Amino acid sequence: MDIRKLRVRQLMLIIVDILSIIFSLYGSLILRFEGLLEQTYVSNINSVLLIVIILNIAILFLMKMYKSLWQFASVTELFNVITSSILCSLVNIVIFEIANKDLPEACYFLYFLLLTLCLGITRFSYRFIRMYKSHIVPKSRRELQKVMIIGAGLAGEKTYQEITYNPSVYKKVVCFIDDDKSKQGRRIHDVTVYGGREKIIEAAKKFGVEEMLLAMPSGNRKEVANILNICKETKCQIKKLPGIYQMINGDIHISDFKDVEIQDLLGREPIKVNIEDIIRYVTGKVVMVTGGGGSIGSELCRQIAASGPKQLIIVDIYENNAYDIQLELKHKYPNLNLETIIASVRNSKKMDKLFEKYQPDIVYHAAAHKHVPLMEDSPNEVVKNNVFGTLNVVKAADKYKTKKFILISTDKAVNPTNIMGATKRICEMIVQSYNKQSQTEYVAVRFGNVLGSNGSVIPLFKKQIKEGGPVTVTHPDIIRYFMTIPEAVSLVLQAGAYAKGGEIFILDMGEPVKIADMARNLIKLSGYEPDVDIKIKYTGLRPGEKLYEELLMKEEGLQNTPNHLIHIGKPIALDETTFFNKLTNLKEAVYKETSDVRLLVKDIVPTYKPKEEGVSN
Repeated sequence: MDIRKLRVRQLMLIIVDILSIIFSLYGSLILRFEGLLEQTYVSNINSVLLIVIILNIAILFLMKMYKSLWQFASVTELFNVITSSILCSLVNIVIFEIANKDLPEACYFLYFLLLTLCLGITRFSYRFIRMYKSHIVPKSRRELQKVMIIGAGLAGEKTYQEITYNPSVYKKVVCFIDDDKSKQGRRIHDVTVYGGREKIIEAAKKFGVEEMLLAMPSGNRKEVANILNICKETKCQIKKLPGIYQMINGDIHISDFKDVEIQDLLGREPIKVNIEDIIRYVTGKVVMVTGGGGSIGSELCRQIAASGPKQLIIVDIYENNAYDIQLELKHKYPNLNLETIIASVRNSKKMDKLFEKYQPDIVYHAAAHKHVPLMEDSPNEVVKNNVFGTLNVVKAADKYKTKKFILISTDKAVNPTNIMGATKRICEMIVQSYNKQSQTEYVAVRFGNVLGSNGSVIPLFKKQIKEGGPVTVTHPDIIRYFMTIPEAVSLVLQAGAYAKGGEIFILDMGEPVKIADMARNLIKLSGYEPDVDIKIKYTGLRPGEKLYEELLMKEEGLQNTPNHLIHIGKPIALDETTFFNKLTNLKEAVYKETSDVRLLVKDIVPTYKPKEEGVSN
């Protein structure tokens, strides 16, 4: 609605209220004297009528009676109507006493009743008309989508109201589901609470449910996951209310419901970190994030920006990603001292200049090539970028006395079967070696796959499902550890707060997940049946791919930290002189574009088993 129409409506409402005030004044006299008008009292009212109208309207303005959206009128608005009427009546008593124009005492109470009635009718009639239309007049000749609401609490009831009374929502609530036995078998607005979660599949068939709305904003993740895992066995669309903020705002709209994501089925409780620890070591510091436009790097930037750094420096070679995170952070944190620099970590002179100029206190090194099959075809490039890009940044941090350097590593660095994982293991060895000879505290953080990151399986599966399949999985038994990007990054920041230098922090990724099961669940969440509507095709392990990933090498052992999800791997002893000599030979080979550097890499990382050795898992 435009401002002009709104102003016209407000003016009309003011005119109606003026008439209501006049009607209530004279009406109170008529009621008091049983249909007769006592002329003395009529003259008294006439003499102060204008001042009564002005002050009563002023009270209605103060009570925001002209700013409420009356189509959503509820108990709060009724309270405001009654309060306004009481205040108007009290003001009238004062006016008549000061003017020495008395009225019978009963008239003031009758005025309150009549004004409450008039204000209530004018305010609530709009909502009642909408309710009448929604029940009596069909929304459209279009067939209404049948909806099941899971959760018969306040959120569920408000969801029902939105569906029923919003003329632009072409849905119909056919049943509620709730585990509370005291609600089962009863009705909410004439819609039955059919039963608990065990009745979901039965109710879906009985009522022909097409969409399920999970209205449990305060439910814990495990509970929600259990219910969603039942829902996915139907072919219904499934959406959920993501949080309690809609309840705080007091309204729920259909647009608040979001599609269920695969991570919702995992049922993990939110990861807890010590925010004070993170803020303490980030606040007031100059922080640099290399690869700051990538999946992990950009989330690092978001969480660091929220912790009040003195300056945040984003370094990335890919300008589109860097530009996106720059715009996002500038909008959300307008006072953030932010620098976004397009540069490659391969360029040692550029890295040196950046460190000389900005003198970062903390560096998060997330810049890396990470795509396993692609890197198998470009081994020289991944070595140049991951190994010698890291070495360039490590050297600059040492030279300019950075306080902390945190390398983002991967579980693929453990007993690697691919060149990408082997290069990340070399990166870990670099930071551990430099930690022994530098004032900078060098550490690495090792974790598994993150859901929704660039190049991960979830976006690929979604695209394949949208195209009608098949969904491609490399092997029926392949498993991976998964964590959401914000969860992984919060633990990375917490590990940085724990860092003393030389550690390899290992994040507890929870239980591993079968990729085939993930594909099946995603197909079900999309409303299809696996291998019937959408086929799953097994394509065979890709070059350098393992059936399972490991987070720890046998020699490393494991130490605990104050956070039970963060562990420390014991550094493995190595001969630094020999190690750096081998790095020199490796660098010479890759920049000469030697056809295959895998044997040189294996000489540095003995646990590396490249594909030439016939490793298939």
